[in-house]
Amino acid sequence: MDRSQPPSFATLVQEFFAQYLVKQRSVSPRTVAAYRDAFGLFLAFAELRLHKSPTQLTLADLDSSLVLAFLDHLERERHNSVRSRNARLAALRSFLKYAARKDIGALQIIEQALSVPMKRFERPMVGFLSREQMLAVMDAPGTSTWVGRRDRLLLALLYNSGARVSEIIALRVADVVLDGAACVHLRGKGRKQRSVPLWKSTAKMVRTWLKVNERLRGEDPLLPNRDGKAMTRSNVTQRLHLAVEVAVATHPELTGRDVSPHTIRHTTAMHLLQAGVDVNVIALWLGHESPSTTHMYVEADLTMKERALGRLQEPDTKLQRYRPPDRLMQFLRAL
Repeated sequence: MDRSQPPSFATLVQEFFAQYLVKQRSVSPRTVAAYRDAFGLFLAFAELRLHKSPTQLTLADLDSSLVLAFLDHLERERHNSVRSRNARLAALRSFLKYAARKDIGALQIIEQALSVPMKRFERPMVGFLSREQMLAVMDAPGTSTWVGRRDRLLLALLYNSGARVSEIIALRVADVVLDGAACVHLRGKGRKQRSVPLWKSTAKMVRTWLKVNERLRGEDPLLPNRDGKAMTRSNVTQRLHLAVEVAVATHPELTGRDVSPHTIRHTTAMHLLQAGVDVNVIALWLGHESPSTTHMYVEADLTMKERALGRLQEPDTKLQRYRPPDRLMQFLRAL
C-alpha cells in the first residue's frame, strides 16, 4: 500500500475495529458488538441509497445528508427508539473522529457529518419498589431447594449491590470477599471495576451458599445454573418474575408491574437516597461515570420533594411578623 495515500474506507473500518477499539481502547466485547451492528445497518443502508458496495464507499460519501437519512430510516422504517437511534449515531461519530486523524483531506466532510446532533427525548420516570415490596420479593423463593436458595442469594446481591444484571451474572466466587469487611467486586461498563460492601445478612447467605456448594472455587460462577455455567440475562429475568408472582399474594399492587433486574437497581439507589446517602456516594455505588446520571433519582423521589415543600411557607398562610426578642429574656437564655 502506498503510504503517501490515505487509507481506503474499508481499511479504516477494519483498523477502527481491530486496532482502535480492541487494542488501543480495550473496549468490552459488548461495545464492539454494538458498534458492529450499527455499522452493519449503516453499510446496508448506504449500499441501497448510493448503489455502492461497502468496499466501494469512500469517506466523502459519509456526508451529513447520508447520516441524517440513515437515522430517519432507523426511526421510521425500523421503528427504533430515539435511544437506539442515538446509540447508532454514537458509533458512527466514534468512527468519524478516528477517520479524521487518518485522512485529513476528508476533514470537511467529516466535520459536517459530526455536526448531526443527538436527538433529545423525554426520559421515563424511574420505577422502583418500596422497601416492603422489595423484602417480599426477596423472601419469595423457597429455601427447601437448590434453585430456591440460589435465587434468594441472587435477589439479595442485586438489591445489596445495585448491580447491573450483566455484573451479577459475571460474578465469580473469587469476586466475593468475606474476611474482615465483606464486599463484592463488580466489573461494570467499560471493564471498570468497583467494590460494594455487603450487609452481614448477605455475607452470611454467601457463606452458607459456598458451604453447601463446596465444589465452587475461584473462577467458577458464584450463581451457576443447573449445568454449572453462569446464569443468562433471560434466566435472571425469569427467576425474578417468578419471585414477583409469589410476592403479589402479600402485595397485590405488584400485579401487572414490569419488575426487571434494572428495577431492583433503581430500588437500591432510591433507598440509599431516602436513607440520606449523598448522591456522589450513590454514583460510586452504582458505577455511574458521572454523578449527574444519579440525579434522576432525586427527580423521581416524590417523598423528598414533599419534605422540601413542607419547609416552605404556603402562599395562603399568614406570615408571622418578626418581633425581636426581649433583651431581658435574651439575657436569661444566654446564661
